[in-house]
Amino acid sequence: MRTRGFRLVLGLSVLTLALPFKAAGQEAVLDILPLRPFNFDIAFNQRTFAPEARVIAVQAGITALRYGQLEMRTVYQYYSQHTPTFITDQNSLYLNPRWNNFVDFLNFPKTKPLNRIIRHVLFGPLEDRAVPYVGALIGGTLPGRDANSPGYLYGGQVGVRFPVARGFSVDMGLQYTRYEIDFKGNSDLSQQWLFTIGIRL
Repeated sequence: MRTRGFRLVLGLSVLTLALPFKAAGQEAVLDILPLRPFNFDIAFNQRTFAPEARVIAVQAGITALRYGQLEMRTVYQYYSQHTPTFITDQNSLYLNPRWNNFVDFLNFPKTKPLNRIIRHVLFGPLEDRAVPYVGALIGGTLPGRDANSPGYLYGGQVGVRFPVARGFSVDMGLQYTRYEIDFKGNSDLSQQWLFTIGIRL
């Protein structure tokens, strides 16, 4: 009888260890293809090379992973400009890790937390719905080092996302990139500022 009771206790202990353990206060969970994974943006573009002009580009992306306030997106951007003297088509693909609600890191002092003041000043009545973020951009472009070879791309971004309804939000951001690009037989580094506005589904 005592042996049977011991086996029962041992079996329950093993079962308990096999079940997922959720520590108190642990909120971050790895989420694959989370809610609102797709984004579509129009980008207003100012660059320093190939060509130096203000143009419009389009980009689309997917959020592959999310862990707490961190997320990893993959973004494809297409840029095209046709004139009587030249044609420029550029394809870019890059990873975009983001830190959402980064201002909440400034949750001090207790009486008037800095993050609440920043949110109130920047977003007013939408302070509790806004999701400010910072991110990095790492990837490549084609054409890059020459007409048929890719070049590298890197940069950073800051922006804000406003959830509108379940599964739908509006995203606005400012990003800076440096990348290699071939233009009229010459390859050089271009610096680019983009203002993006789009939706996430």
